[in-house]
Amino acid sequence: MNPVVVRAGAGWTRVCGAGELLDGGDGVRFEVADDQGSAAAFAVRSQGVVRAYLNRCRHVPVELDWSPGKFFDETGLYLICATHGATYRASDGACAGGPCRGGLVALPVREADDEVLVELRTQD
Repeated sequence: MNPVVVRAGAGWTRVCGAGELLDGGDGVRFEVADDQGSAAAFAVRSQGVVRAYLNRCRHVPVELDWSPGKFFDETGLYLICATHGATYRASDGACAGGPCRGGLVALPVREADDEVLVELRTQD
């Protein structure tokens, strides 16, 4: 299966079915792209709400998941960097502990018609 690529300016793009994201469970990885290049991203469900972030620790720019889609700590409330142990609140991406340097970069995400959609806006 080819990874989903969300392109800037393309409008809302489907990244997965809404049922693929269980509360505190595995996330879905995808790529975001613009004319400057591409970056890894992911979507998760936390406390019933879908969230999407760039897959980049703010301590050192490495991907968070220790295995593809494994972003949550054992509580299912915090996202954790497998490399450094930095933790982020899943609800808003804010640093919750460890060696963070700010919060995760959030992406616009919504659920519609049983799908999870992400949108990237072009820079003016």
